[in-house]
Amino acid sequence: MMITPEMAQHLVEILDQVKEECFPKENDSYPCAAWEQKRERVKQRLRNLPQYVNQAATMVQFMKPRAGHPKKLDVTRRTMLFLFARLMNKSNRDVEELLVLFEPLFGCQVSYKYIERLYSDPEIHIVLHNLFILLLQDEGVSGDFAGDGTGYSLTVCRHYRTETVKQGKDFLYVFRVIDVDTGFYVACGYSNGSEMEAFHKAMAMLTKLGLPVDSMALDKYYSVRKVLSLFGEETVLYLLPKKNIARVGIEWSRIIRRALEDPYLFLKAYYLRNLCESGFSADKRRFGGLVRQKREDRREMALFSTAFLHNVFMVRVRPG
Repeated sequence: MMITPEMAQHLVEILDQVKEECFPKENDSYPCAAWEQKRERVKQRLRNLPQYVNQAATMVQFMKPRAGHPKKLDVTRRTMLFLFARLMNKSNRDVEELLVLFEPLFGCQVSYKYIERLYSDPEIHIVLHNLFILLLQDEGVSGDFAGDGTGYSLTVCRHYRTETVKQGKDFLYVFRVIDVDTGFYVACGYSNGSEMEAFHKAMAMLTKLGLPVDSMALDKYYSVRKVLSLFGEETVLYLLPKKNIARVGIEWSRIIRRALEDPYLFLKAYYLRNLCESGFSADKRRFGGLVRQKREDRREMALFSTAFLHNVFMVRVRPG
């Protein structure tokens, strides 16, 4: 059977009807008891965090600089200090004052400028990257992924959610790929220009990590042929065509045939991408939706650390 554009457009209408009938808004109470049990896993990750940092640091051989003053703290302590600053979600001056109270923990006092320079420390960046991979290896990923984009404000006077026009230099676009089984982020990308550019950076990171992609659910925004061509035949795509689709190729034929075989299961897998929105909401409540850094490398460092800390605090509980 040949798939035509008319069939694809009709399929979108059918899936909209299935969505209304089979996916009503859930009113079931959240399984709080199961959440509390799995929350113990978060506490264990936090207890193991210093060991993770030390292991990640020992994986790399850092060369001593030829000139300049020696570092006040070694890379392990600097990384722990950086993560502490990110967890507090405070300005650098506020963190400087908090460190007066926590001086016995870190063994020194530092200025707010020192804290800001941690965001551009290449050694911390490498350790954080290793931390991200180590946690994924220990927790495991399923290979069933979903992805979506969001944005972060760069100024206090503009909020990403309430602004209708999101163009300009006041926002940073972020795309993150989430594992639907564990709720962990497995890849992320950032862009000053567009969400699509952030998406391609996240896909490049996913390829570099070498994680197998068994399935991927994406929003309609990514219903373009350049996106479909990024995935091979071994990857099951859950993606809806746009209503004005004019031409059906091989890639769309595979997706449409799968949706026609079982519309309910197709939509069930497609809407797992909502986990991304839930993750974005939780991250912004815990770490804030404002990026205070001015330099681009420091902004990306701040947002990458958010992805790592999301995995540390992640608890995936399925209702029912």
